[in-house]
Amino acid sequence: MQMFIDFLPVLVFFAVYFTFGIYYATAAIIAVMVVQIAITWLVKRTVSKMLLISGALVVLFGGITLVLREPLFIQLKLTVVNGLFALAFLVSHFVGAKTLTERILGHALEAPAPLWRQLNLMWVANFSILAVANLYIIYNYDMDTWAIFKTAGTIGLTLLTVIAQAVWITLQTKGASSAGPGASSSVGASSARDLQSPKEEPR
Repeated sequence: MQMFIDFLPVLVFFAVYFTFGIYYATAAIIAVMVVQIAITWLVKRTVSKMLLISGALVVLFGGITLVLREPLFIQLKLTVVNGLFALAFLVSHFVGAKTLTERILGHALEAPAPLWRQLNLMWVANFSILAVANLYIIYNYDMDTWAIFKTAGTIGLTLLTVIAQAVWITLQTKGASSAGPGASSSVGASSARDLQSPKEEPR
């Protein structure tokens, strides 16, 4: 359910785009993001930095698109936001005691530092692929294809990353278990099914 809520703005954009066009879709995603942030604050009394950054960039690039009547800005937003996330996660891999992935998801999973670093690099790859692929789609395909990629590509790659991480955690847990009860305690304390996208968790 949480993942559906997180992807709701993208789904709304997709539906409105193919019904009313790019400018109505842009206005819709701005409105949904603002409402999503407001409801998150009212319910949890906190909003993740990633959601705030995403919301701010949607308002900024979407606003420019509406004012200038230039769709390129809202298209580029996907590359900008994923590029920033990729850079932030990569920097955390080398700076600080914990990676961003561990800071965001550490409450749901107890794991050794090497595993957290592996999971962190998976998210770096996820964000990087989305950022580069978005540019390729923008400059090589029409707007309809881009709208489909924005929805299917974002949701699909994120789900694949989460599944890949769950499988990887399970494999690491089994490997630790074969080494003895003590070796498996850190990873086995939480189930791989508790792992979610870092986009979903508040800071």
